[in-house]
Amino acid sequence: MAAPSFYANARRATEVSREHQKLGQLIAEHRAYEKTAREIVEAESMTADVGADADLRDLAAAELPDLRRRLAELHTSVLRAMIPPEPTDSRNTVLEIRAGTGGEEAALFAAELARAYFKFADRCGWKVEPMSSSLSERGGFREVSVLITGTDVYRQIKFESGVHRVQRVPATEASGRIHTSTVTVAVLPEAEEVDLHIDPQDLEITVQRASGPGGQGVNTTDSAVRVIHKPTGMIVFCADGRSQQKNKASALAVLRSRLLKLREDEEKAKYAAQRRSQIGTGDRSERIRTYNFPQNRVTDHRIGLTQHNLPQVMEGDFGSIIAALQNVDFEEKLAALTGQEFVLRRGATERDDD
Repeated sequence: MAAPSFYANARRATEVSREHQKLGQLIAEHRAYEKTAREIVEAESMTADVGADADLRDLAAAELPDLRRRLAELHTSVLRAMIPPEPTDSRNTVLEIRAGTGGEEAALFAAELARAYFKFADRCGWKVEPMSSSLSERGGFREVSVLITGTDVYRQIKFESGVHRVQRVPATEASGRIHTSTVTVAVLPEAEEVDLHIDPQDLEITVQRASGPGGQGVNTTDSAVRVIHKPTGMIVFCADGRSQQKNKASALAVLRSRLLKLREDEEKAKYAAQRRSQIGTGDRSERIRTYNFPQNRVTDHRIGLTQHNLPQVMEGDFGSIIAALQNVDFEEKLAALTGQEFVLRRGATERDDD
């Protein structure tokens, strides 16, 4: 980092600086761990010294529980810092939410879930930039895509990919019967142009007039952009911006992220038989979480976590759920590094209302 040419490659300089910061934190925590371990030895020696002052022995004995708790916390923190990070963990993230089964009710919940994620992003100090959206008749989202930028965005929300199920009485239900609907969530690390090469010959780009609300600037110009990646058949449509160039850039950014995710999933699939993943890959065929409004219950089916704080979750309080998923992921990775067998300790779950 002290070399005069260090900042010639800005991207490489950023990566090295980030690694330097993390290693510095790891060293500081390890030194704190060693210091706390020495203090425990000294405190235990003091409590065992029958010739020492009684008040000093009592003081040392009173300090031991806190010191041992602190040592355990530092031990876990050091182990976490030693786990090799995923290369995409520090990336900005494209978040895509789509209404699944359930018609208008699914679209309404897609909008509520999107707002919950936006509030969580605000709590984390992240920035949410709209990319594309399609509204339903009652104001829900048939689909919505946003770019979330900030610190370690993908690391925090990568486990949100999958099928989210909602159980409640819809506003359109006159008889009070509980309905079950689903919403799919895709979390894609933002891909940079250096990550993969897209042959321009593989792209079919068309422009058209946007439809829906937005005023003259949107509806009277050919600002909407549709991009088709011919080898995979992927289609990206972006019409939220007034500028055709901005919509094109947003559509290509989403396409790169989808292709990067596809490539990563293909790599993971090669080792799926060797790796027993208890959290899941985020495949859309998986039902990962249920939001049960009558019971005020949120259940994550991958780790058997049940919480009765649904209103808080819908206000963006995903912290405890994300932390639990990260803990399981950490324990699995630690077991793999140490050659131990990973056993998921599931929490108490409740019967699902189908």
